[in-house]
Amino acid sequence: MIHFRRKTAVEVLCSISSLHRGRLNILIGAVSGSGKTYHMLREGQSLQKQGIDVVICAVSTRQRPETVEQIGDLERVPSIHWFDNGLKMKDLDIDALIERNPEVILVDELAHRNREDARFPSRWDDIQCLISHGISVITTVNVHELEGATELAKIYAGIDTKDTVPANVLEMADEVRLIDVTPETILQRYADGHLRGNPGQFVFERGNIGILRELALRIVAEGVNDSLDKHREEEGLAGPSGATERILVSAQYHWNGSIYIRRGQQIAKRLGGDLFVVAFVNRKKPLTKEADAFKRSIVQMVDKVGGAFQELPFISRRALPGKLVRYALEHNVTRIVMGHSKQSRWQEFRQGSIVNDILKKTKNIDIFLVADRAEYEGERILPARIATPAASGLYRRLTSPEVEQKIGQIRRGKFKVYIGAAPGVGKTYTMLREGNYLLRKGIDVVVGLLETHGRQETADQVGQLSIIERLTLAYRGTELEEMDTEAIIQRNPEVVLIDELAHTNMPGSHYKKRYEDVLKILDAGISVISTVNVQHLESLNDAVEQIAGVRVRETVPDAILRLADEVELIDMTSQALRQRMRDGKVYAMDKVEQALGNFFKTGNLIALRELALREIADDVDERLDSWERRSSLRGPWRRQEMIFVCVNIGPNAERLIRRGFRIAYRLKAPWSVACVCCSRQTNWNAEDKKRMDALETLTNILGGKFEVVTGTKPREVAEALRSKAKDYRASQIIMGQSKRSWWHRLRYGSVVSSLLRLARDTDVLVVAHY
Repeated sequence: MIHFRRKTAVEVLCSISSLHRGRLNILIGAVSGSGKTYHMLREGQSLQKQGIDVVICAVSTRQRPETVEQIGDLERVPSIHWFDNGLKMKDLDIDALIERNPEVILVDELAHRNREDARFPSRWDDIQCLISHGISVITTVNVHELEGATELAKIYAGIDTKDTVPANVLEMADEVRLIDVTPETILQRYADGHLRGNPGQFVFERGNIGILRELALRIVAEGVNDSLDKHREEEGLAGPSGATERILVSAQYHWNGSIYIRRGQQIAKRLGGDLFVVAFVNRKKPLTKEADAFKRSIVQMVDKVGGAFQELPFISRRALPGKLVRYALEHNVTRIVMGHSKQSRWQEFRQGSIVNDILKKTKNIDIFLVADRAEYEGERILPARIATPAASGLYRRLTSPEVEQKIGQIRRGKFKVYIGAAPGVGKTYTMLREGNYLLRKGIDVVVGLLETHGRQETADQVGQLSIIERLTLAYRGTELEEMDTEAIIQRNPEVVLIDELAHTNMPGSHYKKRYEDVLKILDAGISVISTVNVQHLESLNDAVEQIAGVRVRETVPDAILRLADEVELIDMTSQALRQRMRDGKVYAMDKVEQALGNFFKTGNLIALRELALREIADDVDERLDSWERRSSLRGPWRRQEMIFVCVNIGPNAERLIRRGFRIAYRLKAPWSVACVCCSRQTNWNAEDKKRMDALETLTNILGGKFEVVTGTKPREVAEALRSKAKDYRASQIIMGQSKRSWWHRLRYGSVVSSLLRLARDTDVLVVAHY
C-alpha cells in the first residue's frame, strides 16, 4: 500500500541523516559460549566475499578452535589492552578505527566497560560514535547484560551482572538475531574443553542456562512483535496477526474485578501475551466510596502485573458491547476476558446480553468467561497449587510395565531437532556442521537423508560424512526415492542425520510419515539429528494459515517435538532471509519473485519468526518445569485443570481441537473432545463418518480423549455437554462461536447460548471463527 502523506521537514532531515549512519547488527545469546562470536565472524567472512570492507577489533575467541578458525584472513585493528584486577581487558581504539574507516567492524562484548581514561565510558558509547561516522557494526551481547533482563536473571538464576547496556539497545539495532543453544550443548562444550576462560559458575548449571535461554527467546520475541506491529501498521493491516496473544480484561469497580484481572494476567503470562484492562465508568455519576477503593486496588494490581489500564465512558448497556469490541480491534486484541452473565433467559431477551452482543459484533476475537466461583463454591480466589507428591513415592517398587518402559528409554537413541521459522534459515547447514564436528571427535555419524535443494553452501557442509543410499520405489510407472530406514538400522551408526522431519513418504513406503521412520531408528538405539520448520507443528496449523494464508499439509504431532532430548532454534531476520532468497541461496532464481510475493512476504516471515521464538521459549519452560524448577517466567501452573472441548463435524472443529490441545498442554492438564451429533441420525453417511474419524484421529494424535455426545434440541445438547463436562470435572469448557443467523437462533435455539447459561460455574472459552 502506498501512503501519500507528505513528510514533515523533521522527517525529511531524519531520513537524510539515516542515510549517512552505519548499521547496527546485534547477536544475542543466553550465556558466554553460545556461539555468538563464531556466527559474527562467519557473517564477516560472508560479507568480505561479497566485496565489503570488513575489519575486526576486540574480538574474544577465548582460544576456541572453531571460533579461531573463522577469523581467517579478516584484517585486525589492534585494540588497547589494560588490566582490571589482574584480568586482561580490550578497549576499542576509536581513533584508529575512524581513520581506517572500514564499511563494517566486528566487535565483541557490547556491555564492556572501558578504562577510566578512555574517550567514552563504555563500548556501547564507542559503537554509537562509529555508527555516527557511517561505519556499520556487528557485535554480541548476553541476555543478562541487558538492563531490562538483569533483575530477572538475578531473581530466577541468581546471576549478578556488573556491566550492562541500556534496555532499549535492541530497539535501536537495525537487526537482532538470537544465537540459540541448548543447555546440553553448552555443557558438552565445557566437557570438551571449549569454554576456557568463561567467568561465572552459572555457565555450568543446566537449570540456569535454561532460564537464561528462555529469557533470551522471550525478549527477542517481544522485539520481533514490535517490528511486526510496525510493519502491519505501515501496510494498513488491521486485527491480530496470529503470532501472539493480546488479552483484554473488562473489569468493574467491584470485588470480582480483581479475579478477572488475575485470570487475565495468568492467561497473558502463560501465553506470552500483553495485558490490557478497561473499566466502563459513568462520568455523570461520582464513584461511591467503595467503588473508589476498588478502583485504586485495580489500578495498583494492573500496574504491578505490567498491564495497561484505561477507563472508558459508560453510555448505555446497549452501547457497551460495541465500544468494547472497537477498543479490542484498535489494540489487536485476540481474547476478551470478562465475567459470566447473571441474567435469566427472559432478562437477556428483554434487556439484551452483553456476551451475546459481543459475539455478534466480532468474528476474530475469542471470549473468555470467568466462572463466578464465589456464588457457586464460596471462594473468591483462584484454585490453589496442587501439593507436590510425597517423598515416599521414591521408594515405591516399579511394576513390570514401568520397568520395561524405563529399559526402553535407556536403550533408545538420543533425539535432537533443529527448528526454524521458514525454509532457508540454515537448519540443514547447522545439522551437517554438527555432524562433521561429531565425526572429528571419533563418533560414527552418517547422513540418512539430505535435502540440499540445490544450495551449494549446504552441499559443501557434507564434508567427510558418508551418505546412506536412498531406497528406490516404483510408483505409477515412475521411480521415486525415499530414505532407506532398514539400511540405516543395518549400518547401525551412533548418529544419523535426517532432514525434513515432517516429510510424507510416497505410497508403498513402510511408514506414512518420516517421523515414524525416525521413531523406529531411535528404538534401534541410534541417535538422530533432524530438522523441521515451525509451520509443520500440528497444533500451529491454524495459526500458520491465519498468518500466511496457506494450509500446511505436511505436519508432525507436537508430541514428537516433546520427545526430543534437545530442540534448538535457528534464528534469522526477515530481511536476511529475503536477501538470501534474492541471492538464489534458498530456491532457484526462477522461483524467487513468486516466493517473495507469497509465503516469503516480510509480514509472514516476521510473524512466523515470532511464532517460532515463542514456541521454543514455551518448550524451554516446560523442560525447566520437568527439572523441578522452583519458579517460572510464565508464572505458576499447578492448578487442578481439565479442558473439555465441544465440537461438531463442521469445518471449525479441527481448529477447536488444536486450541484445546495447546491450552491443555500449557496448563499440564488432561483434555477431552466431545463431538455433538443429532440423536435422530442413526445411520451416518460415508462423508460424515469419514469426517468423524478424521476428528477422532486428530484428537488421538494430539493425546486427547474423543467421544460422541447426542441430542435432539439445542438445550438437550447443551445439557448433555454440561453433564459430560461435570463427569470429567472440567475446569474450562471450549466451544466455537455460532455461525447461525439471529432468526435461526431465535426459532430453534442456540447450543452456545444454552451452554453459557448452564455453565456459569465454569470458565468458558468461546473461540472466534475467522
